[in-house]
Amino acid sequence: MGSLIGIGGGTGAGKTTIVRALVDRMGGTVIDLDAYYHDRSGLPPAERNRINYDDPVAIDAVLLVAHLTQLTHGEPVQKPVYSFATHTRIGVEVVAPARLVIVEGLFTLWWESLRSLLDVKIFVDAPSDLRLIRRIRRDISERGRSVDQVLQQYLGTVRPMHERYVEPTRAHADLVVTNDGPMEDAAERMIDVVRRRMIDGMAATAVRR
Repeated sequence: MGSLIGIGGGTGAGKTTIVRALVDRMGGTVIDLDAYYHDRSGLPPAERNRINYDDPVAIDAVLLVAHLTQLTHGEPVQKPVYSFATHTRIGVEVVAPARLVIVEGLFTLWWESLRSLLDVKIFVDAPSDLRLIRRIRRDISERGRSVDQVLQQYLGTVRPMHERYVEPTRAHADLVVTNDGPMEDAAERMIDVVRRRMIDGMAATAVRR
């Protein structure tokens, strides 16, 4: 059984970039919460656009926890492939179990059912203005949105939902990383913590045997 690391935090905090650095240095596989948005193919496009995607209920937490449980038991899973353009699932991606599994997303530390599976819980933080700038850049380049669309969503749902659902999860974290400087510094702090926890976990397993 490998280690399950949970990384949460606000939009634009740099979670995905830090996760890539972790995987580059330590290996492992990633389960991103963005893949687990509910499939909205049964709704007309106009209705899909009115849904609040910055609320935890927009995520299929039951499927997410089931997949993580399978991975911890050494079983592969079929992770959904989600399209933000259409708000639908457009396929699946087979994810194999690994020594290190990283769960990353806005609400990673929100559900107790998910937190109870995690060996390490990390909250990534950054100043709100920096997070907004990063969000604008990402949504324009990766999701085909205009600046006006990003700002409208940010003011309408992203900011209030962050205050209601994301920021409170900081209290559940084993480590809070402020990512307002060089990405390498934040990644190094997280790598040190993850390595220590994995070593402790292996030592505890050896003692039980």
